[in-house]
Amino acid sequence: MADNSFSDGVPSDALEAAKNASNTEKLTDQVMQNPQVLAALQERLDNVAHTPSSYIETLPKAVKRRINALKQLQVRCAHIEAKFYEEVHDLERKYAALYQPLFDKRREFITGDVEPTDAESEWHSENEEEDKLAGDVKNKVVIAEKEAATAEEPNPKGIPEFWFTIFRNVDMLSELVQEYDEPILKHLQDIKVKFSDPGQPMSFVLEFHFEPNDYFTNSVLTKTYKMKSEPDKADPFSFEGPEIVDCDGCAIDWKKGKNVTVKTIKKKQKHKGRGTVRTITKQVPNDSFFNFFSPLKASGDGESLDEDSEFTLASDFEIGHFFRERIVPRAVLYFTGEAIEDDDNELEGDEEGEDEDDADINPKKEPSQPSECKQQ
Repeated sequence: MADNSFSDGVPSDALEAAKNASNTEKLTDQVMQNPQVLAALQERLDNVAHTPSSYIETLPKAVKRRINALKQLQVRCAHIEAKFYEEVHDLERKYAALYQPLFDKRREFITGDVEPTDAESEWHSENEEEDKLAGDVKNKVVIAEKEAATAEEPNPKGIPEFWFTIFRNVDMLSELVQEYDEPILKHLQDIKVKFSDPGQPMSFVLEFHFEPNDYFTNSVLTKTYKMKSEPDKADPFSFEGPEIVDCDGCAIDWKKGKNVTVKTIKKKQKHKGRGTVRTITKQVPNDSFFNFFSPLKASGDGESLDEDSEFTLASDFEIGHFFRERIVPRAVLYFTGEAIEDDDNELEGDEEGEDEDDADINPKKEPSQPSECKQQ
């Protein structure tokens, strides 16, 4: 039988390899003659050649040394910026004292302890002229009916369910409120923000003031948010301002049978030896807004939290910040819904800006606003 493994003294696999190489060269020549392929390849090479990291690697050692010196200066800048935010916190504390008399009067009007004067209750709306003309026409037609209706109109004390209405209006809060929480929140009379004293670690406290009720004996429920204005030693260039790093709640003194944060379930249990079955009752955690006062603790021992815990903690920080920065200072506008419309408009504007500009630009946050919440 003839042996086909050689041809003129050349192994057949070598001939096959030479043939494949020839075909590859022809294919490469065809591809390289395509203008679109060449343009795409050149663009890719240009991008690789001009990445910041690759550019820095090409610099002489003397230049890299000077860049390291600039980074040291940048770290020092971050520490100065941290001091700036600490002074901003002091300034917030100063102005909080100026706001408080106005917030105290707000509470008096809400609870009905004080009735506003005619001058205090005067407000000119944007559509005042149109409303006035429409009112004049209507008065001429039904003045008698209107007077009678006014005389019979109810006059409740203060502004009923003021804070509870805010909870219903704000999605971030309404998602936390269960049906059985609602009767309790209707007793909420005020929410205050208290800043840490001078010389103390940066923090703020949310105070929820309740009128006497059938659910718990506390008159005030508190939530303390601890903050840090200090660059991270491991990543100092990530510093963007104060951040919430942990929070503490308070014990709620529930009246018997009124604790909405737990529920009682019945479970059948079989005895291993006798085989008899008995029914036992046990209490398990229950979804409720009032779990807000029993927060998850940030890990302080360097151990990382699981993904669900990190999300829960970040959400808690976001809610605390929203109370402090938005709801408490502008409560009446969240009650009427005007602030919610403004927030929606701002969000739409941000989304439009992102569509128009593909660049990833993060403008400087407001001095009073913590950067992205994260646990330490």
